[in-house]
Amino acid sequence: MDDIKAQSLKLKVGDKMVLLNHEFTICGIVSHGKGARFFIPLKKAQDIAGAEGRVSMFYVRSIGDTERARQQIVKLLPQHRVRSMAEYLTLLNSDQLPELKPFQRSLIAVGVVISFLVVLLTMHTLVLERTREIGILKALGYSRSGIVRLILGETVLMTFLGIVLGLVGTLGGQVILKEVKPTLHLLITQEWILRSIVLALTGSVAGALYPALRAAACDPVDALAYE
Repeated sequence: MDDIKAQSLKLKVGDKMVLLNHEFTICGIVSHGKGARFFIPLKKAQDIAGAEGRVSMFYVRSIGDTERARQQIVKLLPQHRVRSMAEYLTLLNSDQLPELKPFQRSLIAVGVVISFLVVLLTMHTLVLERTREIGILKALGYSRSGIVRLILGETVLMTFLGIVLGLVGTLGGQVILKEVKPTLHLLITQEWILRSIVLALTGSVAGALYPALRAAACDPVDALAYE
C-alpha cells in the first residue's frame, strides 16, 4: 500500500488487512502517487474479479515526448482508448461533472441572499437603536453622504472581521482533516478565497445600503425626539 493509506489506517509492514473480502499481508509501503492505494498480484486480482487472463487498464511509462508516444500507441491499437496521464487526471477533476456546477452556483446564490438578509436586518436594527445618535450627528453638521459612509464603513469593517474568522476556521479545519483523514484531499485555491471575499463584501454592502440611506434621510428634529 502507499504511505498515505498506511498512515491513515496506522498499518505497517507485516500487518494483515481485509481487502475485497480477502485477507492480505502488507509486504511493503511505497510513496503515494503511483496510481493506486493498494497493489496486489495480478493473478490474484484476476481471480477475485473473475477475469482470468484479462486486464482493464495498462499504465505505460514513456521517456521524452509523451504525446508523440501516445499517438504511436493509438496507431498500433486504434480500437483502444489511449490517454495521457495529464488528460486522465482532468477526468478526475470536479469541473468534469456538469451537474456539480449548477449545485455550486445554487449554494453560492443562497449564501449571498442569506448574508444580504442578515446584514439588512442587523443594520436596520442598529439604525433604529442609534436614531438619536444619528440625529445628533446631523445636528452637528454631518451630511447625508457622511452618514451613509459611516454606516457602510462599519458594515465593511464587520464584514472583514467575519472574513478573517471564516478563513481561519476554514484553513484550520483543512489542517485538522488532513491529520484525521490523510486520504481526503481538500483543494482551497486563491481564486475561491478571492471569490468568497468579493461575495461577502457584495452581500454585506447591498444589505446595509437601505438602512444607511434611511438613516441619512431621517429628520434631525424627529431623530433627537426619538425614544
